[in-house]
Amino acid sequence: MYKINLVDSTLRDGGYINDWRFGEKAIRDICWKLGQTGIEAVEVGFVKGNDFSKDRTMFPNVACIADLIAPKNPNVTYIGMLDMSAPVDKECICPYDGKSVDALRVIFKKNKIEQGYEYCKHVIAQGYKVFVQLVGTDNYSDSEFVDVIHKFNEINPDAVYIVDSFGVIKRKHFLRLLYLADNNLKPEIALGYHSHNNLQQAFGNAEAMVESNLRRDLYIDACVFGMGRGAGNLNLELFAEYMNENFGTHYQIEPMLEIADEYLNDIYKKNPWGYFLPYYLSASNLCHPNYAVYLGKKNTLTAKSFNELLRGIPKEDKASYSQDKAEKYYLEYQKNYIDDHETIAELKSWLQGREVLLLAPGHSLNREKEKINEYIKEHDALVISLNFVSKEFPVAALFSSNMRRYRWLDKKSDVKKIITSNIKEAKHHDYMVNYASFISDYPDIVDNSGLMALKLLRKAGVGHVTVAGMDGYDKEGSYYNKELDFQFADRLSRNRHIESELKEITKKMKINFLTDTLYDLTRNK
Repeated sequence: MYKINLVDSTLRDGGYINDWRFGEKAIRDICWKLGQTGIEAVEVGFVKGNDFSKDRTMFPNVACIADLIAPKNPNVTYIGMLDMSAPVDKECICPYDGKSVDALRVIFKKNKIEQGYEYCKHVIAQGYKVFVQLVGTDNYSDSEFVDVIHKFNEINPDAVYIVDSFGVIKRKHFLRLLYLADNNLKPEIALGYHSHNNLQQAFGNAEAMVESNLRRDLYIDACVFGMGRGAGNLNLELFAEYMNENFGTHYQIEPMLEIADEYLNDIYKKNPWGYFLPYYLSASNLCHPNYAVYLGKKNTLTAKSFNELLRGIPKEDKASYSQDKAEKYYLEYQKNYIDDHETIAELKSWLQGREVLLLAPGHSLNREKEKINEYIKEHDALVISLNFVSKEFPVAALFSSNMRRYRWLDKKSDVKKIITSNIKEAKHHDYMVNYASFISDYPDIVDNSGLMALKLLRKAGVGHVTVAGMDGYDKEGSYYNKELDFQFADRLSRNRHIESELKEITKKMKINFLTDTLYDLTRNK
C-alpha cells in the first residue's frame, strides 16, 4: 500500500509571518501537539543564518535543533529546511545520530540546480533523508522538469517536490506536472507537493494529487490555520479532515485546533494572512508575492491599476522581487506626465489674494471643529480638503493624489476637484496637475497628499497657508473619519520624513498649523 504523508510546515513556512519568533514554549508545545495528531512529518524550521535562539525556528546548524524537539515522537519524521540561496557550510550538517531532525529539505531555484545537487549528495552521505524542493516548479518547461528529475534519480533522494512558490499553478498545469513526475521518477522515490494559496488552488491540487492513484508514496505539505505569508498555505486541519473522511485515516483534529487557538490566533490578529486581492493579482501576473505586500501598503491603487502595474513589470523582474524594483515600477506607473502650465496659471488666478485653509483628515478636525469654523468665518478662508469632503466645513475644493480615494469621492461631491495625473480613471475634475512634479524623494511618503498639495499651492504662488487636521501618524489611528482610516506600521519614519519635507517647503512658503500636530517645524534634526 502506497502511503500518503501529511507534513506540517507551520514552524518553518508559517514563520514568514512572525520572523520565526514563536517562543521556546510555543515551539516545544507545537511540536508535541503535532505529534499527537498522527501526521507523519513535522518541519521544525530553517537551517540558515548564524544566530541561534530557542525562541526562533531559524537554526545555524542541525545539532542545535535536537533539544527543542526532545523527546522525539518515534512515529514522526522531523524535518529541517536548507536554502541554496543562502546555504550554511556543510560542516553545519553533522552526521545523523537520531537526536535532531531525521530529514533535510534542500530548496533551490532553477539557476541553482548544480549547487542543490551537490548539497543533496552531501546530506545523503551524512545519513539524513533528503527531500528535493524545486522552487518555482511552474517555471520549468516540460523537458527541463523531466531532465532535473532524471538528474536527481541518480542519487536516490527520498522525495522530489512540486513547489508552487507563488501560488500560481492551476489544476490542469498541476496534473501535467504530476504525471510528468510520476512517469519519470524512480518508483521508490516519493513525490511531494508544497503549495501556496494566492489563487486558492492549494486544496484542489492536493485533493487531485491523492485521488490520482499514483503508485508511489506522496508527501503533502500544510500549515495549521493555513499560516503563511500572502494568502497562506494549505490548511492542515481541513486537509486532515478530508483525509479522514475519504481515505480512512485517523488524524486527530483537536490538537491542531488547540495550536491555532493557543499560539496562532494572536499572531493572526497582528499580521493576518489569507485571501487578499493584491495577492491574487500578483499570482495571476506571475509576480513575486512581495510585490503585493509592498504595493498594497501604498493604499493608493485601485484593483484595475494594481493589475496594470503588475502586468507591466518586465518578465525577468517579476519573480525576483526587491523593494527598489517595486518602488521603481510604482513610480513609473504613476508618472503619467502632462503639461500643466496652463492649469497652474488658472489655479494661480483663482487663489490670488485668498486666505487658504488646507484641511487634512486628522482626528483634530473633530476635537477642534468650532475653532476651525471660526477661523474660516473670520478670515473668509478658501477651504481645500485632502481626499475627503465634509458637510461640517465649507469646502471649496478637493485635492487628491490617491486614485482609490478619488474614485470613492468622485460621485459624492460637486466641489471643485484638483487631482494629479496618476488618477488615470478620473472622469470629472476641474484641474489636473502633473503627478511627478510634486512627489517626495522619500519612498514611504512619495505621494503623500498633504505634502503634494502644499507644493502645488507654493507653485501656484500662494505664500501663506494655514493647515488643520495634519496631526501626524500615531498608534491610535490618524483619521477623523473611519472610512479614511489606514494604519501604517512605519508611522515614526513617516512622521520624521514628512516633518523634514515640511521644513523644506517653509523655506519658500509660510505654514501655520491651526490644530494640534506632531510636526514641529522648529525642531533641529
